[in-house]
Amino acid sequence: QPLVSSSKWLQLHGLKRNKLSLSQILSQIGFQHRKDYVTTLGKLVASRYADGLFPQYKRAQDGSVYNLTAKKEVILHFVDCLMGAIELYKQRMEWLTSESRQIFGVIQEQCIVIVLDFGAVAPTEFDLCRDALSMVLVEQVTQIAKFNLIRAAQDLTKWQQKSAPVSEHTVESAVTWLWKLDHMTAASHTSSAEALLEAMSDEAVSS
Repeated sequence: QPLVSSSKWLQLHGLKRNKLSLSQILSQIGFQHRKDYVTTLGKLVASRYADGLFPQYKRAQDGSVYNLTAKKEVILHFVDCLMGAIELYKQRMEWLTSESRQIFGVIQEQCIVIVLDFGAVAPTEFDLCRDALSMVLVEQVTQIAKFNLIRAAQDLTKWQQKSAPVSEHTVESAVTWLWKLDHMTAASHTSSAEALLEAMSDEAVSS
C-alpha cells in the first residue's frame, strides 16, 4: 500500500467522501421532521402530516427526527456499502499495526535520516533493533527518494556522508552496514544530540 497518512487515506476512503455518514444516509432515505417558528402566528408549529405514515428515527446527537421513506432495497444497499466500509477500515487498521509500521508509523517524508542510538542494550536486544531497522528499510524506505543512517556514539558513524538516493542497491548496502555494526561502542552524554544535529545538517532533510 502507498505510504499515506490516515487523514489523506480518509479523504479517499472515509464515510463522508463516499456519502456514508449518518447525516448523508438519512438525507437519502428520508426527510427531517420539522418544528419551525412561524412569525405570523408567533409560535412553534410542528408538521404533523407525517405522523404515523412513516417509521421515524431520532438522532441522539441533536434530537432531530427523520421520517424514513426509502424502500427496503435502498436501505439494504446502504447496509452493504457500510459493511464494505467496515471491512476496508479493518484492513487499514491491520496494515497500520503490522510489521515496521507498528514501531515507526507510516513514513511520509521523501528524504529521511534514521538516527541509531542503541545505548547499552543487551546483544539480543541489539539484534532485535537491527531486525526492526532492516524491516523498515525494506518495507518503507524503498518507497521514498533519499535516506541515510547515523549511529550515535562518541565517534559518530554514518552509512553515507549525505543522504543517498533510494535504490535496491543502496537499501541492500544499508542493511549490510547495519549488520556489521559493533554491539558496544564508546558513547558520551552528548552523542545522541550530536547525531541528531548531524542528521538535521543534511540540506535534503526537512526535519
